[in-house]
Amino acid sequence: MQDINCRIEGRAGRITLNRPKALNALTWEMCLEIDKALVLWANDPSVSLLIIDGLPCDKAFCAGGDLAQMYETGRAGDYDYGRRFWQDEYRMNARLFNFPKPVVTFLHGFVMGGGVGVGCHGSHRVVCEDSRIAMPECKVGLVPDVGGSLLLARAPGRLGEYLGITSGRMKPGDALHAGFADYYIPRAAWEALIETLCETGDWEAVDRAAEPAPASDLAEARPEIDALFAGETLRDIVNLLESTEGDLAERNLAALNQNSPISMACTLELIHRVRSTDTIETALEMEYRFTSRSMEKADFLEGIRAVIIDKDNAPNWRHDGPRSVPPGEVSALLRPLGADALNI
Repeated sequence: MQDINCRIEGRAGRITLNRPKALNALTWEMCLEIDKALVLWANDPSVSLLIIDGLPCDKAFCAGGDLAQMYETGRAGDYDYGRRFWQDEYRMNARLFNFPKPVVTFLHGFVMGGGVGVGCHGSHRVVCEDSRIAMPECKVGLVPDVGGSLLLARAPGRLGEYLGITSGRMKPGDALHAGFADYYIPRAAWEALIETLCETGDWEAVDRAAEPAPASDLAEARPEIDALFAGETLRDIVNLLESTEGDLAERNLAALNQNSPISMACTLELIHRVRSTDTIETALEMEYRFTSRSMEKADFLEGIRAVIIDKDNAPNWRHDGPRSVPPGEVSALLRPLGADALNI
């Protein structure tokens, strides 16, 4: 398949995303190809490890999912297309998370949304000087999904709440501190490292190539972030931000006033629930409760229109602001789906 190249090179199973003009945005077909490769290689004795990269695109490992088709089908009242896409994508995310061999991912440039689901569930997650990792779903009326809610729930302190509802971007040092990456290796060293991994199948080569982690703005700001994002609900956090002086509180309050209120409220509840269970299966099942309802009962279609289709960045959200989301609506969007639940 032209958009993705799955093959065996030496001792490694290799998956390379190859949509440079679309910043390697993930399509449904690409998800299916990745899943197929994972099934084939899990028990193949010739494959010692897995390597995932998006190096044909200079700017991004994967900037997210390809949402144009979801928008077209959703606008036409066909919500099943998106649901089937998410079901297959989430099953692939779970299979990748549980893959029985080392998974080395090379996360350059933009790694966002669906890219996090492919790149940040590996065992050896490598970032470089230009890595920018984020879960920006609240900007488009969704919640952090593809297992991202588990990564956010596992982040130290209240960084998960902060990153989830502000859609903040992480530099390489931040990604290492927040648990979205494991190793810092300059991009100039990647080609030689990949060659070594293919030739030898020795995943410890990643450890030997790693360099000290860069400084992290998140680590430095964490005490203040923990205090500002300690609220149980979105209204609580808005109250904390509004009653606190300083640049950090002001900037993040502005970010919350731009994002989808219902998405942010559900994101907080989702992170808190996932934190108490701490499994990828539970995270994906709870994410699907929201995403399967997001076109019909939340802000997803309007978010795609504003950010991706019309690009006017002026969404008309269902709620006036982050204070106006009824708790009952959050509960309704995250209640179990019964017979329609995601089956991993």
